[in-house]
Amino acid sequence: MLIFLDLETTGTDDNDKICSIATLSDDMLLYSLINEGKKIPPLASAVHNITNDMIKNSPKLKDSKPYKFLQQNKNATLVSHNFDFDISMLVKSGFDFDGDFIDTLRVTRHLIDDLESYSLNFLRYELKLYKKEKEILKLYDQNQIIPHNAKSDVIVLKLLYNYLLEISSEEEMKELSKKPVLVKKFMFGKYKDRYIEEVADFDKGYINWLLNQDIDEDLRFTLESFI
Repeated sequence: MLIFLDLETTGTDDNDKICSIATLSDDMLLYSLINEGKKIPPLASAVHNITNDMIKNSPKLKDSKPYKFLQQNKNATLVSHNFDFDISMLVKSGFDFDGDFIDTLRVTRHLIDDLESYSLNFLRYELKLYKKEKEILKLYDQNQIIPHNAKSDVIVLKLLYNYLLEISSEEEMKELSKKPVLVKKFMFGKYKDRYIEEVADFDKGYINWLLNQDIDEDLRFTLESFI
């Protein structure tokens, strides 16, 4: 069983919490705002448009329908865009995960290299996923896609998975999800859009500095391969 998962949070620090969650399976889309007692800062609200007033009367994560559905199906395969982050937020909230996973972010990096971005909303347009939105929106009784809204993003996530399924298989995607990616270009910083291998030749100090920062596993794997 595949369960597509998306969530929004109060931030990305260790003490931040989930403030919305959506799950999507073949026959059901579940969504809930979440109140874990952590205030949402304006910087986070500016991304996902969720305010403290909106979550004021919302349930705790463990009392929400999406969370209960995940717990009832904890041996399922979870599909997420940046799985490590999503599962870390769930696990520190008490989620007991026993299943397999597909990380569409990592799979897309493996299968479609050298894109300007790998964000879900960018891929929605780059891969023309939006052309199939009307059909899937009807299935789940939704009217439109709103970026950085978990209920919308989980639908785009399913469209991305369907796209990847045309050039890969479910089993291969599971394998690629566990395999680090050699990233070609920097997506940020003073060398944005420059090839990492090129920068490593003339600015090893910057590479070493980055290795001491909190960076994702794929970038760390790439930088270490050029040291």
